[in-house]
Amino acid sequence: MQIISGTKEFNQLPPAAVAIGKFDGVHRGHRKLIGELLARKAQGLCAAILTFTPAPETFFGFGDGYSVTTQEEKRRIFSELGIDYLIEYPFDRETADTLPELFVREILQEQMNARFIAAGPDLSYGRRGVGDYTLLEEIGREEGFETMCVEKLRIGGEVVSSSRIRALLREGRMEEVQECLGRPYSILGTVRHGRELGRTIGIPTINQVPETEKLLPPRGVYYSIVTVDGTAFPGMTNIGVRPTVSGDGTITAETHLFGFSGDLYGKSAQTDLLHFRRPEKRFGSLEELKAAMEADIRAGEDLFRRDFPCLQTEQVMI
Repeated sequence: MQIISGTKEFNQLPPAAVAIGKFDGVHRGHRKLIGELLARKAQGLCAAILTFTPAPETFFGFGDGYSVTTQEEKRRIFSELGIDYLIEYPFDRETADTLPELFVREILQEQMNARFIAAGPDLSYGRRGVGDYTLLEEIGREEGFETMCVEKLRIGGEVVSSSRIRALLREGRMEEVQECLGRPYSILGTVRHGRELGRTIGIPTINQVPETEKLLPPRGVYYSIVTVDGTAFPGMTNIGVRPTVSGDGTITAETHLFGFSGDLYGKSAQTDLLHFRRPEKRFGSLEELKAAMEADIRAGEDLFRRDFPCLQTEQVMI
């Protein structure tokens, strides 16, 4: 996948199937729309997505500044899905003031060479966000490119949306988050050196520091699957500040991998949070912390034996 970022000036793309949006989460609703791009890719067009950097709400000071998926995560997912071009278009005052008609004709049609544009019914673009699907369809008829309005995906009668996923995530409802995303909620990050106190109580951990823009679930213990170099390890992850052993306030993802011993420092790891176990808690001593973690491990091993037997490998036997 070719990424064009930080510039408004780029060479015209090959004839393209295009979608625009924030794509926070790249959830199942987004994938329904992306599926239409990929169908046109199979017919000879390239698949291209345009997002804005920063997001319009961030530029105008709305929202909380957090995202379900970071920029790096979205890039990885788009590439895995088969997108050919990702345009991270700079959003500034000039972009915000662009007339909707010019946005479609000059950016989508001319620069991105759109021959097909897929959009949701709530599409918004151009000055004050007044551009909508109706206008896009009208310009398409005039200019000769195809448009498609892709209806929202519903699960259990509710629309799958980034806002719904954010609400579920804030409540720690990880199974429902996974159902909406079509994959587990994950944290990407390099394994870093920590204080290594886990080793002193016989429960070593790997440590990751989530990006500051990453929207995190409630602080607490989660059962997780960590993938490193293509190998998946079951474990339990504490999201929080480690109140029993640390006072610096840094939020980390600290994971104990069941049955694993080895050195993963410096490696890139993907931590998928599957199930909320309990809230983060300050214990009176390391002995109390160790006892609680051992109970968490026993319950987690039972869960993985029951629900994830495929993870019992030569490297990880639970």
